[in-house]
Amino acid sequence: MSAFPVRRWLTLAAVTAAATLLVPLVPGAAVSGAAAAPKPSPTPGSEGNTPPLLRDVIERTSRAYVEAKSAVAESQRKQLQLRLDLDKFERRRADLIPEVAEIARHSYMTGRIGPALMLLNSADESDFLRRAQDLETKATFDSQRLQALGDALEKVEQSKTQIDIEVKKEKAQLGVMAKQKAEADKAFKLTGGRTTNGYVYVSSPTARQSPKGNDGGWPSQSCSEEDPTTGGCITPRLKFALKETQRLGFKRFVSCYRSGGPFEHPKGRACDFSAFRSGFGSGDAGGQDKFYGNNLAAFFVRNADRLGVLYVIWYRQIWLPAIGWKSYGSAYGDPSSDHTNHVHLSVL
Repeated sequence: MSAFPVRRWLTLAAVTAAATLLVPLVPGAAVSGAAAAPKPSPTPGSEGNTPPLLRDVIERTSRAYVEAKSAVAESQRKQLQLRLDLDKFERRRADLIPEVAEIARHSYMTGRIGPALMLLNSADESDFLRRAQDLETKATFDSQRLQALGDALEKVEQSKTQIDIEVKKEKAQLGVMAKQKAEADKAFKLTGGRTTNGYVYVSSPTARQSPKGNDGGWPSQSCSEEDPTTGGCITPRLKFALKETQRLGFKRFVSCYRSGGPFEHPKGRACDFSAFRSGFGSGDAGGQDKFYGNNLAAFFVRNADRLGVLYVIWYRQIWLPAIGWKSYGSAYGDPSSDHTNHVHLSVL
């Protein structure tokens, strides 16, 4: 081969690599595509040849980060509710203090025997009974006000204690997030990964919230739902994400469950969304097909908290919750391994 063809090939390769990092997106562009016809066998991605250090980042570090982030959000929600309760209890306390002060003043002036002596001095039996009833009513009212003030004071202190507990929880989980982010950054630097521009879709639709646990987190799920794309199984969370994605207009070919390989496909927690209308194609996506993939990847990132996204891979780039978009190369260099023909989605 002559020197000219070699230089030309290297130049084209460099341009292609640069183009993957700076892909212009047109906000609000229509996303086309009807449901795909007969589904060929899924084409595996390159997650299997990921370096062990990055596997740990993708599987363990990202999961820990998302779980900590969910815990922070739940703690902040509880703090908000506790502060609203505290405000209510403090207003109640403020309203009761003047009434209780009046009760104390009256008791001081009359003494314990005063009301009884008044009853004894009544000559009329019916008047005696009426006064006794009035006295009992007032005593009950005073007792209720004293009890209400005591309850309000106790609830104020309880609310303050719970707020302090939640603040400590939030601080601890923020520490976990910072630690996971640092570990992820370190791992990508050690493997030559670099920060990329990723994908932004200004008019990206908003997905509905995927069901969470009672604690606001993402509980583990088994491969219990039928996969409509392969006949295998997927988790309820992935099925929700798949239906939301299709409901919002991304209806090109998709394949989820795969029996072999590492990571989430065999666990029913991953789908490969083709950039092409039917099947995964035999080359890199370009033109409108790449535009479709760009928008789909951006959609998953924007709705990561709503869908429980663990990571997204598209066009030699990977998005992780802790560190955002990073370069993601493959030793094989084919469209499937480089994810240049499909967007890979994994959920918790």
